[in-house]
Amino acid sequence: MNKVSEECGVFGIYNKDNSDVTLRTYRALYALQHRGQESCGIVVNDKGVFSYHKDLGLVPEVFDKTHIDRLGDGNIAIGHVRYSMTGKPNRTNAQPLVVRHIKGPMSIAHNGNLINARQLREHYELKGGIFHNTNDTEVISYVITEQRLIQPSIEKAVEQALYKIKGAYSLVIMSPKKLIAARDPHGFKPLCMGKCSDGSIVFASESCALDSVDAEFERDLLPGEIVVVDENGIRSIKTHCGEKSSLCVFEFVYFARPDSIMEGVTVQKARLRAGRFLWEEHPVDADVVIGVPDSGLDAALGFANASGIPYGVGFIKNRYVGRTFIQPTQAQRTDAVKIKLNVVKEVVKGKKVVLIDDSIVRGTTGGRIVNLLREAGATEVHMRISSPPFTNPCYFGTDIDSKDKLIACKMEIDEIAQHMGVDTLGYLSVEGVLSIAKEANCTFCSGCFTGKYPIEVPKEIPKDKFEKKIGQ
Repeated sequence: MNKVSEECGVFGIYNKDNSDVTLRTYRALYALQHRGQESCGIVVNDKGVFSYHKDLGLVPEVFDKTHIDRLGDGNIAIGHVRYSMTGKPNRTNAQPLVVRHIKGPMSIAHNGNLINARQLREHYELKGGIFHNTNDTEVISYVITEQRLIQPSIEKAVEQALYKIKGAYSLVIMSPKKLIAARDPHGFKPLCMGKCSDGSIVFASESCALDSVDAEFERDLLPGEIVVVDENGIRSIKTHCGEKSSLCVFEFVYFARPDSIMEGVTVQKARLRAGRFLWEEHPVDADVVIGVPDSGLDAALGFANASGIPYGVGFIKNRYVGRTFIQPTQAQRTDAVKIKLNVVKEVVKGKKVVLIDDSIVRGTTGGRIVNLLREAGATEVHMRISSPPFTNPCYFGTDIDSKDKLIACKMEIDEIAQHMGVDTLGYLSVEGVLSIAKEANCTFCSGCFTGKYPIEVPKEIPKDKFEKKIGQ
């Protein structure tokens, strides 16, 4: 892993009149594609009959007109785009998950990571439970269906299940007659609600997905809130509300789309502010400021505006190539970076360049990007990072799973600069990153930078925690 990756994106829609829920879910997943490029899926509910299609690949690769037509339409649908934090990339781990049990079918899509999933899975396996995939979502489904056998309604089952699952989760859940959205009590992962002009109610990981289906943003769900939508309207269950919010601050640094609004703050505004803070903390004499596409661009503009150094488009990104980390050899990965990013030589040749990026994980991809600038004639390269150094693993859905993979745990900043081949290197401070969205209606989790987590965490959660047998 050379760039930080996120867990997933979720979407759900309820419409009384069976009006284009399938196509609108497809459009919403397109808008959420940045949150997961490994697999995607849609489940459609037509009068209690669930139809679904899911597979590995990007949204336009998995779905074409034939698939959309086969799904038909209904009055409820949920969708999911996935990046694997837990569970290896395979078709069985694609979501949404569909479960059929004695109380009727249920479908669920999940963004986040449970810290007690392994213990819960062992519990159900010892009781005879059979698991078909290796992600947390199936564990959540077991907890809910267990409660469904003893609770009077699906929403009551979800409410009780939330007492048992621990960690980060935003959920959209579909029963034969209801759409339910739920957010963990600490609000690690985002989840918002919107309303279309035809009365449809939608939920999504980001507000940009609401825009794609012409829905008006209503509000963010509260941490711990459960919202139920059915033929009787909308109702909120706040049994689990009241804990201190802890949204992942990296949503504003990298994960979310710039046009999304989270907790009252536009993501682009936060990134522009990150660039300004970088200039204030790490000023430098230079000729041009450029950003690494895409998440470094707004911070670069903010740096340029604050410093008075001209902003330039230093890279052209080829958007038709896959992710570089899937290449099998180091040489092929290096070639893939050259294919994916091309330097605009006129912008950097003979100039002192400030290069803005969102993070450094291992330092390999960043080093190759610096080499591209040197080869294009940059006389100096000063790198500025719009987040602090990663020094701790994340347990809540970001793919940072051990210290031995983090360059900041092995080297001091000047050593990292030498390793990257830059003249100077400056990271945004913890205080700075926690201030980029200071107007937000929440506080933030910064455990990957500080080692201080909002809740007690285990010593380690391996990425393949369900693929290795206990004791191995």
